Amino acid sequence: MRYIGIAVMLFCASFQLRGQANPDGPTNEKAQKTYKEAFEYLKQRRTGSALESFKKADKQDDGHCLACQQKMIKYGVELREWKTAETAAAEMVSQAQGDKPVAIAHYQLGIVLMREALDKHKQEVFQHAHEELTRALETSANFPEAVYQDGRVLAHLQQDEAAKAQFQKYVAMRSPEDPDRQRALRYISRPELARARMAPPFAVKTLDGQNVSLDDLQGKVVLLDFWATWCGPCRAALPHMQSIAKKFAGQPLVVLSVSLDRDPTKWKQFVEKNEMTWLQYYDGGFEGPISRLFDVHAIPHTFTIDADGVLQDENIGDASIEGKLKKLVARAKELQDEQKSAANR
Repeated sequence: MRYIGIAVMLFCASFQLRGQANPDGPTNEKAQKTYKEAFEYLKQRRTGSALESFKKADKQDDGHCLACQQKMIKYGVELREWKTAETAAAEMVSQAQGDKPVAIAHYQLGIVLMREALDKHKQEVFQHAHEELTRALETSANFPEAVYQDGRVLAHLQQDEAAKAQFQKYVAMRSPEDPDRQRALRYISRPELARARMAPPFAVKTLDGQNVSLDDLQGKVVLLDFWATWCGPCRAALPHMQSIAKKFAGQPLVVLSVSLDRDPTKWKQFVEKNEMTWLQYYDGGFEGPISRLFDVHAIPHTFTIDADGVLQDENIGDASIEGKLKKLVARAKELQDEQKSAANR
């Protein structure tokens, strides 16, 4: 399974350069040619070759190509080329000027290190990530994203009290509607969840007008189903999804289908015609916010999330998932019974 949840927050340029113009490419003539070549590789879906060209262009530009560095981070993390991503982030730290850009650069390096630590399970890399996030906050204390991610890093360092303090700060900085604030509240009461492979928090408004937040569904199993009306395998899998929704009706399981259709009218008509009575959400394509959050590139694609919000299963295609769902639903029922017993004591 891929690790999800940090990628959208990291990538990267949209946050890093919020309120600023897009960064220019390299100024060196040779670097410009190499930089252009990198985009040709991307068009051909040769991501590894593109990354090498972005690295080469940055080197030809004497390490001053901000746009190259951003791509090195993006594709370095995607391909788990950690040295490349770290090098680019460190270059951005060394070149940043002014409190806000410096804070953002340290934050970005901290997130690269966090991704690496999660991948390699190395405490020393988590410690380095904490140091970079601390530097970001020393430069700009009003930096909610850095506060939240530092809490997560501290949890992985087994410093639960310090982690809870950061999550409490984050809660005070954000509005109640913020999905990450809801997640932070859960981490305050159960910091061990910050070390788990949690599904990323999100909030959507479904076709029937319900406001649904993943953390509001705690205590229930959640099955996320990414699909589209134009997708033949998705249409073939529809009877299976209908069967699951019917079989688990009235039990602590929520099915949420996320449409990647381009035409919302066609989507609505299809949902109505096929009596898809469970929760439906329109994401508008692979570049939609929920699709990007879960790094969806092929459909049908399902994610199974347990009652604690931990990602338990991921499948591309029409997989047999009833057995897994049955076990998770049984555990959700046990948790509900335990909570009722505790409340009655």
